Formats: sequence, C-alpha cells, structure tokens
Amino acid sequence: YAREIVPGFSAFAYFGIGIRAARWLATALYNVHTGLQNDEYIRRIPSDATVVFVMNHRSNMDYVLVTYLAAQASALSYAVGEWARVWPLSRLIKSMGAYFVSHKSEGALYRKVLARYVQMATHAGVTQAVFPEGGLTVDGKLKPLKMGFLSYILGNYDPNERDIFFVPVAINYDWVLEDRVLIAASQRGDRRFKAKISVIMTFTLTKLWEKLSGRFTKFGSAAVVFGEPISLRAFEPQLQIEPLAIELEARIKDVMPLLPVPLLAKVILSVEGPILQERLVKASREMLPRDHSLLFKENEELFYSQMTEALSQMLSRGMISDNNDGVIVVDENRDLLQYYANSLDSSDRVKVIKV
Repeated sequence: YAREIVPGFSAFAYFGIGIRAARWLATALYNVHTGLQNDEYIRRIPSDATVVFVMNHRSNMDYVLVTYLAAQASALSYAVGEWARVWPLSRLIKSMGAYFVSHKSEGALYRKVLARYVQMATHAGVTQAVFPEGGLTVDGKLKPLKMGFLSYILGNYDPNERDIFFVPVAINYDWVLEDRVLIAASQRGDRRFKAKISVIMTFTLTKLWEKLSGRFTKFGSAAVVFGEPISLRAFEPQLQIEPLAIELEARIKDVMPLLPVPLLAKVILSVEGPILQERLVKASREMLPRDHSLLFKENEELFYSQMTEALSQMLSRGMISDNNDGVIVVDENRDLLQYYANSLDSSDRVKVIKV
C-alpha cells in the first residue's frame, strides 16, 4: 500500500516539465483568469506553515490549471484517483509529487497507511492540493465536502507545531471538456465515465488540425479564484472536522467564478420562449454583484465582447438556436445548459432577477 501511495518526486519532472506543460496546455485551450486577491492571500500565509489547497472538482483540467497558477513557488502534491494508475502516466504523475488514492473500499489497513502518509507530508510542510468532493461533479453542482482527508490531517495535528492554512479554491469553465461524458454518467446514475479512445483521438486530431490550419478557437474562459485562507490553529482549537468542512465549502461557494456561459445558461433557462440577444446579455450583466470584476464588468466593451463570444460558442455546440424571435433552448441539449447553470447554483453572489 505504501509503495502504491507514496510519490517519487522529481524536481526536474515537476519544475522542468510539469509547470511548463501545464502553462502551455492551459493557455492553449482557455482564456485563463485568476482572482484579484489570489497572490495577496498566498503572500499573507507564514512561510513556515503548511498550505493545503481545497478545491471543487469540475474537470481533469483542474490539475493542469492549479499546477500552472499555484505552483510557481513550491511543488503541489495531489491526491489522484485510480484513473491515472496506468503506465506510463502513473510514473509521470508520481514523479510530479502526486499520490494515488483509491475510492474503493480497501479496508482499514489501507486507510491507516494513507492517513499516515498525509499526516507525515503535512507535518513536513508539503504543499498539498485536494478535491474533497470525492470525484468529478456529474451534474455541475458543488457537492458536500467529504471529511476523510480533513480527518487525516486533524487526527495528528499539534497546534504547538507548524500551523496549517487551508486555501479554498473555486474553479469554473465555459466549456468542460468532459461535460457530455459526465452528464451521461449522471443520467445513468453511476460514475462510470465511458469515454471511448476512438472518440478522444478523433476529437484531439480534429483540434490539432484546426490549430495547424489556423482555424482553432479556444474553449472560452477558465477561472481559478482563491478564497480567504483558514488558519487551523486560529479557526478550530477543539479540532472538530465538521465546522471546518462547512466553512471551507462556504468559502468555495463565495468565490465561485461567474463566467459567461454559466451566466447565459442560467438566464436562458429562467425564461419561457425566445429572448433577444441584447436582452439576454443585459440580464446576465444584471445578475453580477457590484464587486464582481472577473468579467471586467467596468469595461463595457470587453464585457460584451466576452458575452458575444460565449453566445457564439453555445450556438456552435447546439446548446441554443437563434432566429428572428430571439435565442431559445435546443431541447435535446437542455441537460447541457442545465449542467453549466448548476455551477452557479451554490453561489449566493448571483442575483435573482426578473427577465
């Protein structure tokens, strides 16, 4: 169990290959946005503290985005599911500091070994990144945080030693690459992600050809926003897990990125019948809180440019159609619209408006 779990970190693989590859892939696929306070939150954390990034899980691209944005100063150690336990991917992932976690019942001994590894890494000051939802969201909603990983850390925590700072991280996309696979799993009621290799290769080759021929367009925006970090020493002197999990979940919800496609999807699904594009964009803008600047709300030209691009993407994907009467939902893709709208269901910052 220990050999399966413990990574074999290589500084060259991580800093020489991993971060560069993550930067290239993230910026090649998306217009990447970050929270205005991301850097400031990290600067405030004492240098001798252990940092644990606690993230919602929407896509396997989450690993790439956070590696690119959060790992410039130190290596991130990820808890990775069994999907990556295949050669040669497993070797590369372990060399970049990740450790494997089985979501199947492996018995008390396995959980004991995993807990001890997490405790030793935390005690040593290893920066970690975890997805406590326990897997990818299949309906777009933020799931309640599971407490297993938090219990491992709190089970061996000594407030007189190194402090632990939990950094809430909210991730959102205009286009989740696996969205249709996840929706299909949700409709079946299971978590078996049946992505055929032939479909993946066709998609990859198509996009590569578009890139080479100059016709490639990015998959819209992707955003990673940090919430205010939580000091374990200051927050929970009695070391109770549930209050910590509730507070982390609340802080992730509070900073969930409000991106164009989810906003548009939410407005479109709230109206009956067609809605003119101009009214649709205006209604989406009205849903944003006053302090929201990720979409450059103060810059009218840039805001409307982003929303227009998002509408074009949604039209090309068959999520909506547009005629003389206005924009309407394409019924067979209503679930796809709902998936993106659901990503904002947990956010208290989205205003309820009458369209």
